[in-house]
Amino acid sequence: MYEPIPGDVMFRSLKDRGAIILAANARITAGVAEGIFRAAKDTDSAVMFEIARSECNQDVGYTGFTPADYAKHCLEAAQKVGFDMWALHADHITVKKGDSEDIAKTKELIDHQIDANFTSFAIDASHLFNFEGGDLREELALNIDVTTELAKYIESRMSGKPFGLEVEVGEIGKEDTHGKVVTRPEEAVTFIKALNENDIHPQVLAIANGTAHGNVYDEHGNMIEQVSIDIAQTKAVAKALRDMGSDVRIAQHGITGTPRDLINTFFPKGDIIKGNVATFWQNMVMDLFKVYDPQLYHDIWDWTIDNYKPKNPGKTDNEIWGKNVKQVLKPFYDRIYGMNDDTLATLEALAYAEARVFFKCFSSGGTASIVRQAMG
Repeated sequence: MYEPIPGDVMFRSLKDRGAIILAANARITAGVAEGIFRAAKDTDSAVMFEIARSECNQDVGYTGFTPADYAKHCLEAAQKVGFDMWALHADHITVKKGDSEDIAKTKELIDHQIDANFTSFAIDASHLFNFEGGDLREELALNIDVTTELAKYIESRMSGKPFGLEVEVGEIGKEDTHGKVVTRPEEAVTFIKALNENDIHPQVLAIANGTAHGNVYDEHGNMIEQVSIDIAQTKAVAKALRDMGSDVRIAQHGITGTPRDLINTFFPKGDIIKGNVATFWQNMVMDLFKVYDPQLYHDIWDWTIDNYKPKNPGKTDNEIWGKNVKQVLKPFYDRIYGMNDDTLATLEALAYAEARVFFKCFSSGGTASIVRQAMG
């Protein structure tokens, strides 16, 4: 009971409801997952829990989790809270080389994710862009081919069971001489048309629209707000997809640091159907440790700076910390998960409150009932 539901049911039933599904990454502690689940239950909000390939894979990513570990972590939180309208999303199943070895290793990861009961998958072959292609189709050919092969593999392994499918065109956070790369409407249309011709029908498309993953810093190493999302470009891509008759909607990555009044007021809900929030929860936990377990916080700080300062010459300690502290999850696993009851209770309360704010900004209230009705 309370096992994750198919992601496609969530995406399809909410695609024109003017709401964004919170896709939360609870890589940091069980208390975060429980707080988010309680907020989802109290606000009647459908929610996804996700984790990326780099964080959690068959070889154990930097979190110290395998897919089965993370799935168990989320399921136990759902059962403890008693919430049913959630999906388990494999975020950024990233393919960077696209050769036979890379594809084989990726399929092995997908096997582990499916065996762990993941119900939604994000294939990210956006790195496979042919800059020498004569036209858009040629430029995107490798992405199209790899995405098609992996989507068909997921379909075969799921044995007829429904699942959510997210694909990606435009490498998120990539920069060139002109600044951050953004996905053009014609790229999105060409990509989705090609996948459809290959009988691949994703519900969600991740695009590059000016954001970056994780914490963002200025040239002086000071953390700054994430306000670079190109709203007009996002709407243009969404409109192009609608104009071609597609039901595909947008996944917004890189939300950490985005002012929530901006999300509430300006995000095109309905065009954007899924909003990823990951590093935010990690920042919240580390800030809590400053007060509730300062020795642990200082030990984590020292470990991060000692290990990553030599690899980041010229960067401030603040930036080195903010961009690399995620690497402490495995070496400090026992201490982080061994927090006392008072710290854990406070953490869960914080996650609950912050999740409620996200659900409000995403207009998610009532979406769980809509998805439950769609489930029959």
